[in-house]
Amino acid sequence: MASYRQIIYHITFHTRNSEKVLLNSGNDVLFKYIWGVIKNKNCRLFRINGVEDHIHIICDLHPSLALADLVRDIKVSSSKWIKEKHIYPDFSNWAESYGAFTLSVREKDTIIKYVMNQQQHHKKESVRNEFIRLLKENGVDFDEKYRV
Repeated sequence: MASYRQIIYHITFHTRNSEKVLLNSGNDVLFKYIWGVIKNKNCRLFRINGVEDHIHIICDLHPSLALADLVRDIKVSSSKWIKEKHIYPDFSNWAESYGAFTLSVREKDTIIKYVMNQQQHHKKESVRNEFIRLLKENGVDFDEKYRV
């Protein structure tokens, strides 16, 4: 008997101390690398994009995998890969925190368009304000004592 599911997440995380080190010249190869990590975990990538200090990922989570494990594996392996390949010379690491929000199938295309337009969007809104807004929109309490 087959099992059916749709577990779509909008995941976002930033560089340590929100350092603006993710230069556009390396983003294509970084995004392809992360896509490979996601694919190897039997998850499906719908969209990835980012700016100098953070990235957004829209993906389907395979039910055999815990969200925290997927995010950890993406961050640990991409951090090591960035350093080995010298993609971003000033990159030190990813921040410990991340945001992950479930999406309905109806919301997916709207959020994909939002992620595709990150460069335009961040001319108007800081990463901190964006993250706090995403938390509020998804009913997640934000504690000011934690850095974003």
